[in-house]
Amino acid sequence: MSNSSTTSSKTNLSTRQITMMGIGGAIGAGLFIGSGQAVAVAGPSVILAFALAGFLVILIMNMLGEMAAANPSSGSFSVYATKALGPNAGAVIGWLYWIQAVIVISAEATGAAAIIGGWIPGISQGTWSLIFVGLLTAVNLAHVAKFGQFEFWFSFLKVAAIVVFLVIGAAMIFGLFPGVEAKGLSNLVEHGGFMPNGIVGLCAGLLMVVFAFGGIEIVAIAAAESDNPRSSIRKAVRGVLVRVLVFYIGSALVMVAVLPWNTPELAAGPFVAVLGAANIPFIDSIMALVVVIALLSAMNANIYAASRMLLSLSERKLAPKVVMVRNKNQTPYIAVLGSIILCTVAVAMNYLAPDLVMPLLLNAVGSTLLVTWGFIIVSQLVLRHRADKDPSIILPVRMPGFPYLSLLALAMLAGIVLLALFDPASRTQLLATTVLIITIAVLNALAQRRRHRLEDRPSDTDSTTLSKENTHA
Repeated sequence: MSNSSTTSSKTNLSTRQITMMGIGGAIGAGLFIGSGQAVAVAGPSVILAFALAGFLVILIMNMLGEMAAANPSSGSFSVYATKALGPNAGAVIGWLYWIQAVIVISAEATGAAAIIGGWIPGISQGTWSLIFVGLLTAVNLAHVAKFGQFEFWFSFLKVAAIVVFLVIGAAMIFGLFPGVEAKGLSNLVEHGGFMPNGIVGLCAGLLMVVFAFGGIEIVAIAAAESDNPRSSIRKAVRGVLVRVLVFYIGSALVMVAVLPWNTPELAAGPFVAVLGAANIPFIDSIMALVVVIALLSAMNANIYAASRMLLSLSERKLAPKVVMVRNKNQTPYIAVLGSIILCTVAVAMNYLAPDLVMPLLLNAVGSTLLVTWGFIIVSQLVLRHRADKDPSIILPVRMPGFPYLSLLALAMLAGIVLLALFDPASRTQLLATTVLIITIAVLNALAQRRRHRLEDRPSDTDSTTLSKENTHA
């Protein structure tokens, strides 16, 4: 069950690099900043919200791991959607993911530029955005092994920051940090109880935290360029899930245990608020630097993911053929540059109209993660049923508890979508993403119809041969 993207790529990513890329893709501003907003609505029950979202991610990543181990491909879930649901489904999810990745890259560049621009006001934020885009484009044009090493250390810095946060937080909770009164776990039940805003608050928090796990799917995309894709996928999925869950749930526990959940500073910046309570000097600047590193790391990983998805679309004749061209490093540089060009356009437009462009773009792809997860679940259900009926299909990794856990994941995802429909902002995002999906489907159908028409048209050689045969006749 080979795929062209696997055989044509030079496989030089190690399992540890792929694992760290998955962690780097999932740990970004959603944890460092966005988790504070979830605490504000869910209170201490944000821990349960992270646990529920994490359980869903475990199920989805196991399903993705099963399909990826059987058929490693840089097109990942887009390829599996094609196999399970047909080429149109694969094209829609592939292009949707690429568009989402490009827009997120633009937002991450803008976010990092806003922080750095505050430190160095002599250079505009737009210029900083373009500098970041240029530097990380160069990284992505290098040999994939060098890219993997760069992203490994980028992600390592984020992981190190979270580990330090967890250690200091635990010391503060149990009175082991000098000058800080031990609170124990009393803050989890005081100030209104564990679930101060009831089930409504928990659901609102769940709706916020579930999107923080976006980016973890890069594991399956990157594993296609490893030396042993099947082994790398199995190890990387397990390693990423364990670490991300510990980091997310552990961080949430520290936040609401060290400080009362309704502390205003928690909502604004939970990491800064907790470490500020430890009287650590210059903590604002330190955490701002960590957030910049987190944004640039996620941005770097998204450039990689976007380019590989575009490459896979091209290999399946769903994108221009020129996208498959590689440089001397065997890097699909046209795919990288194509992704960056659209990203640069978005950055430039945002610079001209900052209050209009980026909010509009992010709104359009706000629910892309839910769509991607939905395609993964349905594709796995279909492909696993086929594999179970066909002895010739070998599955190196099997989703445990099939089909019950797969159906449970589908039910949980449907529940999250239902929650989103009751939230005005999330409902708008769902509608905007739906419009984007319909637009992509229509454009793809038109493009494929034109391609088939051109393929069916007789070539000049065929016309000449036919003319000669008629003359001799």
